[in-house]
Amino acid sequence: MKALDGVSLRFEPGQIHALVGENGAGKSTAMKLITGIYQPDAGEILYQGQPLHFRSYRDSLRMGIHIVHQEIQVIPQSSVAENIMLDKLPTYGSTGIVNWKMLYQVARQSMDKVGLSIHPSTPMKLLGAAQKQLAQIAKALAADAQVLLLDEPTSSLTRHEAAKLFVLLRELKSAGKTVIFVSHKFEEIFSLCDCASVLRDGRCVGTSPIADLNTDSLIRLMIGRDFQLKQLGKSLVDGSREVLRAENIVRKAKAAGSSFKLHEGEILGFYGLVGSGRTELARILIGADRVDAGAIFVRGKRVHFRSVRESLHLNGIGYVTENRKEEGLLLKSSIQTNITLTSLGSLANRFTRRINPGKERMLSERMVRELNIRTPSIYQKVEKLSGGNQQKVSLAKWLSRDCGILIIDEPTVGVDVGAKEQIHQIIWSLAKTQRKAVIVISSDMPEIIRLASRILVFRNHRIVGEVPDVDMPGRTLEEVSSEIGKLLVQ
Repeated sequence: MKALDGVSLRFEPGQIHALVGENGAGKSTAMKLITGIYQPDAGEILYQGQPLHFRSYRDSLRMGIHIVHQEIQVIPQSSVAENIMLDKLPTYGSTGIVNWKMLYQVARQSMDKVGLSIHPSTPMKLLGAAQKQLAQIAKALAADAQVLLLDEPTSSLTRHEAAKLFVLLRELKSAGKTVIFVSHKFEEIFSLCDCASVLRDGRCVGTSPIADLNTDSLIRLMIGRDFQLKQLGKSLVDGSREVLRAENIVRKAKAAGSSFKLHEGEILGFYGLVGSGRTELARILIGADRVDAGAIFVRGKRVHFRSVRESLHLNGIGYVTENRKEEGLLLKSSIQTNITLTSLGSLANRFTRRINPGKERMLSERMVRELNIRTPSIYQKVEKLSGGNQQKVSLAKWLSRDCGILIIDEPTVGVDVGAKEQIHQIIWSLAKTQRKAVIVISSDMPEIIRLASRILVFRNHRIVGEVPDVDMPGRTLEEVSSEIGKLLVQ
């Protein structure tokens, strides 16, 4: 099977060019070929009229071609500034001694451009996924690249943060730089890009000016057929059946007295800017971080989680992390291993405790089928999958466990329109049909408004307000967005 088959693309200076397609269509492969990470089997790549023969990504950097990957690629133990300036550390002349003052000063300039308001000396391991993503973009800006390739750069960013990034990209365009932009968010493509090339099954099926396209025509090119977004309908929340309750949760620099309730059959939304406390509270709820003060109740009983394992096995709480590469998946292991990781107890013989290979295979194949994970085999290594299919595996791992409470952080990050609709339907069915209690954390405002029946808004590590009855008939996206916006700026 060919990842790309006879693809020809042309990118111009002073242009923001969208590269669009379903998961596995070949977008990331094309970008890795352009930057020398992969080598082509046939064909050639021309840059400023001259053939390129990159042997590695280092060659690409020397030519002024830089990529920001969809997957987070950082050095966790090093500071934010060191990660940003890694390939261009300022030194005192030829001594090789790092000029730390200049290092922080230059890194700070790029951090300010992307709105990353932390000290440059902060260890990267302390940042959330969205902050790490901003740091990766800051690194690309510090490189002053002539060609910038962005693979799902806003996947964990809110509208506010994405808007700030778009201002920067338009400035790069005005300066004559070339920006190649991969995104599954159509509103971004139509508001930002000049033209779009569509890949389908490893082939380029068309390149058009954005002015000649609309959402329907773009989707038709991507999937080869018409696509109709279905309304999810009103959820059936049982307000008399409390499943999870948090009372005045406090954790230094993470949660400042947060309280809320979650009910049976409810999809509760967490929304806020990067670092506002959404994910931080979720990690406390699952036992990944301890509580300094406050209390957590599951089905009316106070609990004291010491680990994620306890929250899962003793109380049936599952967590789909926003950072699938570092926390959610075993990339070197098979799809089957990843999917069944949380369900090994139910797959084992009750006497010998040995895993039943047949049950393990059947469960894996069922989840691959239900989530339409594109793979030649359940034994394929997860690192070989596209970002969107990796996200499906991350979700499948917890769906296979049949948790009573499921926290899903950025459920459709890096996922195409068809898979996004499928994941939305699955989440909605968990609450409506299976009567699960679900918390959805998302930086995609239309997504969280579509899924949630109630939204909690976060700012400065606390819940600053609630938007109720989001799924009531007649409520519009604009109306709910306005209510969320007012709470964000109070």
